Amino acid sequence: MKALLITGPVGVGKTTVAEAVGDRLAGAGVPHAVIDLDWLSACWPPPADDPFHFELQLRNLEALVRNYVEAGVQRIVLAGVVESREDRARYASVIGGRLNVCRLKADLPVIRERLARRHHGEADLRWHVERAEELEQLYASSWVEDYVVPADQPVTEVAQDVISWWLVVERSPVT
Repeated sequence: MKALLITGPVGVGKTTVAEAVGDRLAGAGVPHAVIDLDWLSACWPPPADDPFHFELQLRNLEALVRNYVEAGVQRIVLAGVVESREDRARYASVIGGRLNVCRLKADLPVIRERLARRHHGEADLRWHVERAEELEQLYASSWVEDYVVPADQPVTEVAQDVISWWLVVERSPVT
């Protein structure tokens, strides 16, 4: 199994780009699945020691991957936040194959604008903007990605850049 995890701060366009990558794979006739990781942990309330339901997300991902492999899927494209090298390793273990990670990057004003279109309540918007800023700071030092793609251009161009880099990284030795 070959997998790509598209990560970055909230509002950067992870899901939109993952869907566009999926469209490109479909156009090339590649059996694949696109999974938004947020939906695999979307339940309430979260446990006090796991505020983003990461453990539940991993269990659900494991079941989905197994089912997709049985259905003939050859590649999996994931969209979600990965915060650490340890979390990346856990995703790779669940995938059971090579996992490449692409981080999308956009300037914070662009992210704020995108979030403002999506979150209309003041408190909700503030939380998401603060989370985006927190994740940008975390990514500056965590090096969870194999490569970074600017996400401030049209989504079709971002998706093409993501795929191009994925093919390059896939051909390199496993790190």
